[in-house]
Amino acid sequence: MTLVRNPDQLAEQLRGDLVQPGDSEYEEARRVYNGMIDRRPQLVVRPVDSADVIAAVNFAREESLVLSVRGGSHGAPGFGTNDDGLVIDLSRMKGTRVDPRSRTVRAQGGCAWGDVDHATHAFGLATPGGVDSTTGIAGLTLGGGLGHLTRRCGLSCDNLLSADVVTAAGEQVTASDKENPDLFWALRGGGGNFGVVTSFEFRLHEVSTVYAGPILWPMDSAGDFMRFYREFIVNAPRELNVILSFMRVPGDPFPTEIHDQVMCAAIVCYSGSMDEAEDVVRPLKQFGSPAFEQLGPMPFPALQVAFDDAAPWYMQNYWKADFLTELTDEVIDAHLEFAPRLPTVFSGVHTFPIDGAVHDVAQHESAFSYRDANFALTIFALNKDPADNAANTDWVREYWNAVHPYSAGGAYVNFLMDEGEDQVQASYRGNYQRLAKIKAQYDPDNLFRMNQNIKPAQ
Repeated sequence: MTLVRNPDQLAEQLRGDLVQPGDSEYEEARRVYNGMIDRRPQLVVRPVDSADVIAAVNFAREESLVLSVRGGSHGAPGFGTNDDGLVIDLSRMKGTRVDPRSRTVRAQGGCAWGDVDHATHAFGLATPGGVDSTTGIAGLTLGGGLGHLTRRCGLSCDNLLSADVVTAAGEQVTASDKENPDLFWALRGGGGNFGVVTSFEFRLHEVSTVYAGPILWPMDSAGDFMRFYREFIVNAPRELNVILSFMRVPGDPFPTEIHDQVMCAAIVCYSGSMDEAEDVVRPLKQFGSPAFEQLGPMPFPALQVAFDDAAPWYMQNYWKADFLTELTDEVIDAHLEFAPRLPTVFSGVHTFPIDGAVHDVAQHESAFSYRDANFALTIFALNKDPADNAANTDWVREYWNAVHPYSAGGAYVNFLMDEGEDQVQASYRGNYQRLAKIKAQYDPDNLFRMNQNIKPAQ
């Protein structure tokens, strides 16, 4: 390790915290969501404002330190930390401001979706976020942003109106349709490659009460349900979002007789008129013989927190992902072969629908490329004991290998591990070269490389 020459020089420029090895907060400060990631940065900066972020970026650049930016820290690859470098941890920057007249919200880069949902729900409004309240808005939005409102409202990045960004040169700029439009294009799906986003401005939609919850079927009904689902969801009203899942049933609120069974599940969210909700979801509720169903009206933030416990922090995580144009018979057969072997109650398989409003945006209009796909698949193993990692990682890889030949080729970058340049290029397809040119403009030395990295064009 090459020690930083003068960390006190950085500390003097900060209103926030500087945490170093040996400090009482260091062990907690260096941890990230994925328990597989065990890295030891030299410096962790917890800024309280953009001036702190600028100071940290300048220091990392001048000292030639590896730089990680941590928003919600929810990413599986663990890019929010590093060995021997500097981490900018935005967790103290959680301010929000809702403008109900313009139907917008401004949220700082350290916010999680629970922070945004809490602020906007008071006005009967929401913007598309993830499916866990603890997921950070920064990583999710910059990678695209899938969730319960996707089919109706589009991706999180489709609802981004502007962003304040600290660049590699230590300058804060605004990115929007009118200011730095090339950077704004790149931020909408291009990940953390272009700077530190200190605040996001989102468009809001009228969403207050949703009709939502899970429906579970035994595995002997899974094939029939998947064949029904693939036709049903692409023709359903946009207000209906249904995530197809395989899960090993945990404890409450599920009945004892199905605990620890692997089941096929539909995670339902209908955000249209509550007077029409029963009619819209009836085909799902009446399909086959569900083992469990718990649908009903609830505040949208209640749905957003409902599955938080299903993905605890600091578990061992391994993920693989794909985009799918359709759920072919071959894809369904692969699910039926591998899903019954789900290793833990925290592991799972999710198929997110990404048609509807996502298809309203052309491939070239934002960095997010797969506007022609209908589904985004993720397969993940979570376990407590590192001794189980090899077997669980093998299960994920074998499962993915069975599905991938029938995929659209790339994957949603927020579901990727650290898989290298080829996978990143495949996930951006024809948008990659434009992203590389914008990278060269805003970060020519690749200071922001702890991410699904896009190398600067030469």
